[in-house]
Amino acid sequence: MFQIDEEILESHKRCIQYGINKDRVFPTKILKDKEFHAVVEKNRGLIKIVKPFMKILYKFLKNSGFSLYLTDAKGIVLTIIGDKDIIEQEKKMGIVEGADMSEKSTGTNAIGVALYENCAVQISGEEHFITTYYTWTCSADIIHNGEGSIIGCLNLTGRRQLVHPHTLGLVVASVRYVENQLKVEETQYELFQAHQYMDKVINSISSGILAVDDNGKIRAINNSACDILYVKKEVVGKSVDNILNNWADIFNELKKGQIYENREIVYSYGDKRQRFNLNVYPIKNQDGTIIGMVAMFKNMNKVYNLVNKYIGKTATYTFDDLIGKSEIVRKLINQSKNIANSPSTVLIQGESGTGKELIAQSIHNGSSRRNNPFVVINCGAIPENLIESELFGYEEGAFTGARRGGRAGKFELSDDGTLFLDEIGEMPLDMQVNLLRVLQEGCVTRLGGNRCISVDVRIIAATNKNLKEEVEKGNFREDLYYRLSVIPLYVPPLRDREGDIEILIKHFLKVKSIKLKKPIPRIDGELYEKLLNYNWPGNVRELENCIENIVNMNGNTSFSFKDTGYHEMKMNYEQKGFKYSMYSLEQWEKMAIVDCIQKCNYNITKAAKVLQINRSTLYSKIKKFNIEIR
Repeated sequence: MFQIDEEILESHKRCIQYGINKDRVFPTKILKDKEFHAVVEKNRGLIKIVKPFMKILYKFLKNSGFSLYLTDAKGIVLTIIGDKDIIEQEKKMGIVEGADMSEKSTGTNAIGVALYENCAVQISGEEHFITTYYTWTCSADIIHNGEGSIIGCLNLTGRRQLVHPHTLGLVVASVRYVENQLKVEETQYELFQAHQYMDKVINSISSGILAVDDNGKIRAINNSACDILYVKKEVVGKSVDNILNNWADIFNELKKGQIYENREIVYSYGDKRQRFNLNVYPIKNQDGTIIGMVAMFKNMNKVYNLVNKYIGKTATYTFDDLIGKSEIVRKLINQSKNIANSPSTVLIQGESGTGKELIAQSIHNGSSRRNNPFVVINCGAIPENLIESELFGYEEGAFTGARRGGRAGKFELSDDGTLFLDEIGEMPLDMQVNLLRVLQEGCVTRLGGNRCISVDVRIIAATNKNLKEEVEKGNFREDLYYRLSVIPLYVPPLRDREGDIEILIKHFLKVKSIKLKKPIPRIDGELYEKLLNYNWPGNVRELENCIENIVNMNGNTSFSFKDTGYHEMKMNYEQKGFKYSMYSLEQWEKMAIVDCIQKCNYNITKAAKVLQINRSTLYSKIKKFNIEIR
């Protein structure tokens, strides 16, 4: 009597429970058209992997009376490959693409039992539940994904007389191969995904990134590196010598366990020269052996711009911030606007507190250099022994305490921008020689170095001294003076800015009230008169501080007006009188004008008020009597 395995008997019992008719011919469910295409589309990845292997396998089975089925996880036939006569015979039984080969649809068969039991199964002849299939032998095994879930089934069907245990072994081996291929595909997909993410990350970085193997061949390069180095992606696989000609030395340092960070290199491409900040990191294999390196470099100008941005060395004022409507101020603003975009050096002279740096910043922001650094150095505030390293920088080891890797000076930090040399009159004579050389040659040499670093810097210098007098005294080099004063500008003192004091008072009251979060105070007439007639020896800075004092004290002030006001000056002038002398009327007039101007500390506006004449009239008389005013 024919013996049936326990698992097959259990399948027969299930078929009875399902109500399957043993004499039926076709599966109860066959998908067609859109429904079938939807299943195929869902399993496209599985078909892509398995179908090519089915074709290879069939080459060995051709004309042997077998056909191969691939089903999805529910037993729906996705594709069939086999001998033509076998396939035609199977069609007559409804075994076609789209047929449901599960137990509920087709009774006991290798595909249905394998999917139910999740194992490899061989079923032949009477082991099938439906009698129509007694002529067949079927061997099937389950296909799992990397997570162990069932995703399909591979089946080999032939005439029952061809049954052999090796047939099942062939199917099982084939499924193992398919599962391995699926794992490879999954791994490759994950690697591809990882590569895509990494590629996007690397190419989104503004720094240039270059990967090099231990033979000096470029293995990878990002878009930023291509832009910075003026190369294309085709450099991958080529030697890195044209970019890092000292790569072998760098490798040796890394192999010794040394750190290669914050080094400067000069890169030349045609007539272009760039300086980079270079960091190099080793790539190691599982044994810890260095097999390559990653170089990351930044354009030094961008580094300097970033440094300047975060240390606050930027120009914030523009010509719109210059408050005043006096003729002398309007003339200064027009002059400054006209020369803003010139590369020529500017020398700004004027008393302390007049706003020389405000003019310098406005010139910078009115030029094509506005988006580049504006670097300030106060020549009078830096110790004499440090000013050279501040201006020109230094190389590593230039002196005791020198920072590792060296340091860029103010000239390098302001490359492509503006360098504002405040209090230039305080610069030591020996440093003036070095400054003159840089202005003439357009390059700097760091302290302790021998490289000449090209810089493109607009120089604006400022001083409250009379540099011509300093030249005559021997305190300032004449050649440097003329080199700096290509465009001389004079910022007038507040006492000479007719009508501007009232405008500035109104402006500072508003600004300081906002700053101190207080209402604009009411200033009584007497205090306001003092503000208008005070000599303001500290100029705009002194007036600004005084107004802040008034806002803090709600319209009062603790400010001491040491200079005499208009009424006091006039009274003193009248009380003094003149001793009788035989002078002409014009001589008396000249003496009165000279005396008044001196008493008013050379403030022409105040002197005109005391003399009760128009300012223009006073200037005419000054010219007439040839009176010297400073």
